[in-house]
Amino acid sequence: MELYEIKNGLEDARLLLDQLYVSANIEVLKREIEGLTVQTMDEHFWDDQAHATKVYAHLNEMKKVADTDDSLEASYKELVEVYEYVKDTEDPDFMTSLEEDYIKFQKNLDEFEKTLLFDQEYDHSNAIVEIHPGAGGTESQDWAEMLMRMYIRYGEKKGWKVDVDDYLAGDEAGLKSCSIRFTGYNAYGHLRAEKGVHRLVRISPFDSSKRRHTSFASVEVSPELDDDIEIMIDPKDLRIDTYRASGAGGQHINKTDSAVRITHIPTNTVVSCQSQRSQLQNREQAMLMLKSKLYLLMQEAHAEKLSEIQGEKKNIEWGSQIRSYVLHPYSMVKDNRSGYESNDPKKILDGDLDDLIYAYLRSQVKEKNNE
Repeated sequence: MELYEIKNGLEDARLLLDQLYVSANIEVLKREIEGLTVQTMDEHFWDDQAHATKVYAHLNEMKKVADTDDSLEASYKELVEVYEYVKDTEDPDFMTSLEEDYIKFQKNLDEFEKTLLFDQEYDHSNAIVEIHPGAGGTESQDWAEMLMRMYIRYGEKKGWKVDVDDYLAGDEAGLKSCSIRFTGYNAYGHLRAEKGVHRLVRISPFDSSKRRHTSFASVEVSPELDDDIEIMIDPKDLRIDTYRASGAGGQHINKTDSAVRITHIPTNTVVSCQSQRSQLQNREQAMLMLKSKLYLLMQEAHAEKLSEIQGEKKNIEWGSQIRSYVLHPYSMVKDNRSGYESNDPKKILDGDLDDLIYAYLRSQVKEKNNE
């Protein structure tokens, strides 16, 4: 590595550290840490153990962010001093040490930046992903199954537990709908980037004339909420059906004849679960899924009201895809929101999604900072 590369890298790092300091509200964070620390010293703090445990967990998370920022600032200043020394003396031993420390610093800075991308309320939660094919029959149903495979592989690479809660096979190939649950830290924070319409362009394996086809599938993502979330659901508003589980899902789905489908009639929200071993367990899991979806609907309704007040209009029609996957006549994946492009769709369809997801999350932070 050349000295000028380290100089340019340090200049970029200075800008990024300043941006992260602002976006993470480090100054406010440190005041909150002081306030919560005082709370924990109160003699009655542990009277409510559940609340105290949550406060401590939150306090530790905030301390981790503040301490990491302080550590990176100290490392940066040290690197600048060593850089100036090497520039003046051209000492080879110090140059080797500078290069090693700089690479380590950049790695830590990159990890810190990624950590700060997950700052929304339910980012740390588990995630529920639902996939539905668009119009186009077998073509779109096959595309929906390709997406299901992609997300399962991604979840496995991240080390999350993956369960297919519901799966409805397509008529000839693919699937008509599926629901996948990802259990792991920051699962929702990552996968919320996937919500929207996904477009595929390829030579159809189902067309004897080998023509090029365009297929669409929609991906819905919601956090899996626990029982702490209070959502009033009137039992009279629910229709509960049981049925026999169907089709694929491989090792991630339990073959059972006690699947449960719950419909929330006022909102026409439908959830299904067939991954558990008993009808009772499937029903309990389906109710958690329903609560998560209804809570998300409430949040979206509130956001839409704010958008109307601000005069903001967004195109949400079927053709407004968030990402295109082109397999023919050339190979490319492009995210229409972040502008990220890759010429290796096979790698992405095999579950290598981190670069796409982080590019989107970074673009959201940039957008937020520019408001």
